[in-house]
Amino acid sequence: MKFTSSQFIFAVIATIGTVFFANSQEIIKDTVKTKTPSMRKQKVDGVIATVGDYIILDSDIDKSFLELSSQGNSVKDITRCQMLGKLLEEKLYAHQAVQDSIIIKDEEVKEKMDDQINYMVEQLGSMDKVVQYFKKGSEEEFKSELFDIIKINKLGAEMQKKIIEKVEITPEETRTFFKSIPQNELPVFGAEMEVAQIVVAPKVSDEEKQRVVNRLKEIKSEVMAGASFKTRAVIYSDDRGSSANGGFYKINRKTQFVKEFKDVAFSLGEGEISEPFETEYGYHIIMVEKILGQEIELRHILMMPKVSDQALKDAKEKIIMIKKRIEDGELTFAEAARTLSDEKETRTNGGVLINPKTQDTHFELTKMDPSLYSEVSNLKNAAITQPILDDDPRAGKKYKIITVTNRIEEHPADYAKDYTKIKELALKEKQIKAIAKWSTEKIKETYIKINGEYRNCEFANNWLKK
Repeated sequence: MKFTSSQFIFAVIATIGTVFFANSQEIIKDTVKTKTPSMRKQKVDGVIATVGDYIILDSDIDKSFLELSSQGNSVKDITRCQMLGKLLEEKLYAHQAVQDSIIIKDEEVKEKMDDQINYMVEQLGSMDKVVQYFKKGSEEEFKSELFDIIKINKLGAEMQKKIIEKVEITPEETRTFFKSIPQNELPVFGAEMEVAQIVVAPKVSDEEKQRVVNRLKEIKSEVMAGASFKTRAVIYSDDRGSSANGGFYKINRKTQFVKEFKDVAFSLGEGEISEPFETEYGYHIIMVEKILGQEIELRHILMMPKVSDQALKDAKEKIIMIKKRIEDGELTFAEAARTLSDEKETRTNGGVLINPKTQDTHFELTKMDPSLYSEVSNLKNAAITQPILDDDPRAGKKYKIITVTNRIEEHPADYAKDYTKIKELALKEKQIKAIAKWSTEKIKETYIKINGEYRNCEFANNWLKK
């Protein structure tokens, strides 16, 4: 369960994905200009490896090191052979994704590229500075290469997702995994806490709700008459997470969306637009663009009814009253949450929050969302926060109060107490084994050639097919 520094760095590389500089979609003849280590500073670039239809240049390794360093990571423990091994894996995923007819829409890639470019421009100040920072000859060259890299990343991600999507873990496998860990190597879980909250949402008038429904009906009519749904989502949608992308989502039955949204989405045919419908976030209309087996690509527009100042004031007064009743001993926090909270997800569980990363009720302090940590870190046992005005980007403004229901000190893994976390570790190990098995099989089936001095590398995978 312990990791060396090089293993940790490679985990970082895997998270980053294909490095930006790698010009990996260019296909050229399988030739290489020979080089020696003494010539490395003045070498002429050449193909050092081929995986299916993809090639890797010697300069790609240099650029991979440069990109990793630019992220603030140490590269001193990573060899050129190890970096080449990582690049070979990325190309194998992408190549096999194409063979398996995994399709990444250019529009989806462009949307991701635009988001990344906007972030880079925001960080560096201008597009010219971005191009200069990445040592590209022009904006066109920069965008073309970034587009190809994002597409390869997405192909690889979809391929890995396909490999592990059917991998499941049983309680017996989880138990066996835990027992196989030596006592002195048990993972240590940091200090955690369980928290609960009560939410009071301001009431919206029936007139305001009808106004929103009527506007969504108007937009639907405009789209059916030939207007762009995507453009109207950009202009009118209150969903900050998707409005910039024209309301686009790709979902399946397991996607973490509210039931009402998924029920409507999966009831529509391609090109069909729903009537306005309500969820806890507001009112929506959905247009299905494409049905891909168990997945659908859709666009939606969310409109949240406006809350009046008086309704917001009334909500604050109500939650102050709830807090007082709990502190006076009239009812417990859990009872108040079950009977008075407006938040469906936590109401039935006495207000206890579910950690979205682990799907259990424990929040590790070092990994807790900073805004939540700032609200509860100094709370004493059984204490309740003052009313907090929460401006949720999806659900609008609401008031909440929070309490800490349990504190758990740092401790070595305990099978009974930490079953959910141990199960996740066991599942990840099984997924890694599934990917390793897949890689071994696909390496045998795929055209792979490694040239020159790199044939002397010792790889974790059998890239040389010895």
